[in-house]
Amino acid sequence: LMTRVAVASVCTRMLGGGRREVCDAASQAFADGAGLRCFRHYPNNGTRKGWAAGDACARGVWIALTTMRGEMGMRLVLSAPVWGFNDVFHRRQELSVRRDFGEYVMENTLFKVAFPCESHCVTAVEAAFRLHAQVVHRVDEVHDVTVHTTRSAVRCVDKTGPLRCPADRDHCVQYCVAVALLYGTLTAEHYEDAVAQDPRIDELRRRMTVVENPQYSADYLDPDRRSVTNAVQVHFNDRTSTSKVEVEYPLGHRRRRQECFPALEKKFMSALASRMTPNRAGRVFEQCVDPRRFDASPVTDFVEWFSPAPAPWLLPPSGARFAGEAHARDVGEIAARDPHALPEGGGP
Repeated sequence: LMTRVAVASVCTRMLGGGRREVCDAASQAFADGAGLRCFRHYPNNGTRKGWAAGDACARGVWIALTTMRGEMGMRLVLSAPVWGFNDVFHRRQELSVRRDFGEYVMENTLFKVAFPCESHCVTAVEAAFRLHAQVVHRVDEVHDVTVHTTRSAVRCVDKTGPLRCPADRDHCVQYCVAVALLYGTLTAEHYEDAVAQDPRIDELRRRMTVVENPQYSADYLDPDRRSVTNAVQVHFNDRTSTSKVEVEYPLGHRRRRQECFPALEKKFMSALASRMTPNRAGRVFEQCVDPRRFDASPVTDFVEWFSPAPAPWLLPPSGARFAGEAHARDVGEIAARDPHALPEGGGP
């Protein structure tokens, strides 16, 4: 919902709208109602979570365009009795904001650069990577694995029991940590059935305990920190243990921004190479990583960089002589197949 409201409002302003148009667009976004999160949680989690945010953005842009074409807004979309947003979706409470509107969201964007998993799992996976060498040759000796995390992570990614599909697995902290401990890496392929059939993964999941750390939860909700802290420790049957590895900020967080740029550029180049020729991908990459060249590029040029090259098109020969010959040949072929297909006098 808030993604849709934000996109509709900002795009309306970018399209030249004033205060009235922005309010109209925001009211239309609120009138769409609040979306369900059921597709992100058991037993309905599935692939929709991969495109839900993009769908909300597309809807916000459409609302902005419609508003700029003159669509009216709704003054009491929030507070209207019975049918307003507050009464229907907000338990009859007034909608409020915790901070003044500004530039908080963009500055605090979390880039997922190193490996694909739900954001609450990222630091747990980083911690598990550091323990991989100590655990991979002693998997049979593992007594239990403890993951210390936030309350939000417990609600979102603490899952036990069968995992039905890749979309289910990448939102399970136990699965992500198990793969990281076993393989020392985590890619999209690790969520597929071929890897998920490794019996060691489910065995480690069964031996994992996810525990909330109240301080981690408080730091996660602190708007000035927004840490996503996780800690992982492995205990063995002989009563020895690994050290407790704690990672507070994930790679790609605002406080680790510079550190993530090499991985982000590598990910960007890999994505370009999957859709373009190497030469074209290299040119687009160079345009995007140079701030001065990028900022000086018109929007039309930017869109053109990502547009596929047009397919070669051969025009028919020009000139009356060639056109006449082609027409005669076509008519002759039709007559040869079916003499009755041409009207009287319609021969070549």
